[in-house]
Amino acid sequence: MSRSEQVIAITYLIASALFILSLKWMSSPRTARRGVWAGELGMLLAILATLLHHGIVEYRWIAVALVLGSILGVYLGRVQMTAVPQRTALSHALGSLCVTLVGTSEFYLQAPDVPRFTMAVLALEVILGSLTFTGSLMAAGKLQEILPQRPITYKGQNLVNLSLLALSLGIAAYLVFHPDQIYIFPLIIAIPLIFGVLMIVPIGGADMPTVISLLNSYAGLSAAAMGFVLNNKLLIIAGALDGASGLILSINMSKAMNRSFSNVLFGAFGQEQVSGPGAQEARPVKSATAEEAAAILSAANTVVIVPGYGLAVAQAQHKVRELHDALVKRGVDVRFGIHPVAGRMPGHMNVLLAESDIPYDKLLDMDEINGDLPQTDVALIIGANDVTNPAARNDPSSPIYGMPILDVDKARTVMVIKRGMSPGFAGIDNPLYYLDHTLMLFGDARAFVGAIVRDLSGGEG
Repeated sequence: MSRSEQVIAITYLIASALFILSLKWMSSPRTARRGVWAGELGMLLAILATLLHHGIVEYRWIAVALVLGSILGVYLGRVQMTAVPQRTALSHALGSLCVTLVGTSEFYLQAPDVPRFTMAVLALEVILGSLTFTGSLMAAGKLQEILPQRPITYKGQNLVNLSLLALSLGIAAYLVFHPDQIYIFPLIIAIPLIFGVLMIVPIGGADMPTVISLLNSYAGLSAAAMGFVLNNKLLIIAGALDGASGLILSINMSKAMNRSFSNVLFGAFGQEQVSGPGAQEARPVKSATAEEAAAILSAANTVVIVPGYGLAVAQAQHKVRELHDALVKRGVDVRFGIHPVAGRMPGHMNVLLAESDIPYDKLLDMDEINGDLPQTDVALIIGANDVTNPAARNDPSSPIYGMPILDVDKARTVMVIKRGMSPGFAGIDNPLYYLDHTLMLFGDARAFVGAIVRDLSGGEG
């Protein structure tokens, strides 16, 4: 082994260790920032080591790609918190496109004498990369609301989708034994591209958090397959880490919704309910002003704040921190209840609240906070819908029946900040809003929380 190869191998080993540490550190809010830095350093080392590879004979186009990629990366990094899920989906799409292009070039470089093992993993790489590319674009479009968030279904849809996937796998198997049939290789790109679109079309907005983590897993597995094709151990390790972590996260997300992968992918969950005109408006609700809400909160001993996507849309996290500080100053015990699928991607609410420097020990998972809610004076829901819907616990006919929820309805008083009575991602009504001890606080979350803070501050003197 030459000196340059030794340097590359050692650098790859260090990068691999940093990727593993990054994943470990990012599992906790206290060490997440360190995990991000470790991952970035690992990627930088991996890129530098790759540039030393003896197979590179011309750096001009690589330099152009590095500059363009860096500019695009800076642009994609400067997005609002509400746009992080779709930006993540777009990152998956770009990574998967890269994997597909590399796999395609490797096939044509080695054909027709492609070893069977290489052909098998290469086909897997291209199929996963292709379907993840279009699937991620579709997911980003739904999250950005460029495409309809509701499920789009038709009779026999699952049969069509599974047939397309089976066909692409069958062609891949044929190529393993007949790699000289170069003319059919484009089919294992084109068919999965179509499958990726059709896979996401029937999935509603309520399932997007799970879909994002699942697509992340596919992207990682395709990268690991590329590592076998290129004989690159770093790609195998990084791809396996990405694939395994995405899969585990998807499993945890499904458990949090009490649903299976097959139900997420083929159940068309999230379809808007069909109800008569004005059905929701006909039911009476109790509302309150910011001044009344401030009075109730100031008189409470314990308050649990439940954030949702509406908080992110309104960018109210800093006002929520001010509310937390004002209540704590009055001697109120304030904590936050975080549902695993709140927001539009895993950990969305945790990141949002951490951004406003809310203490980590105040952010409690659903399982930790639910036991305390019956003894809680006030549960304040800010922009959360489906994760607080008691129909999931009480109504067997509800589409979300069986999904674990935050038991906010068991608190002595419930206050909900919403712009209106529109349903959440699942498109279903929430009986919580019509309970006798629930007060609806209609308005923009940021403005309403700010008004509550002003009333609390004004009442101190």
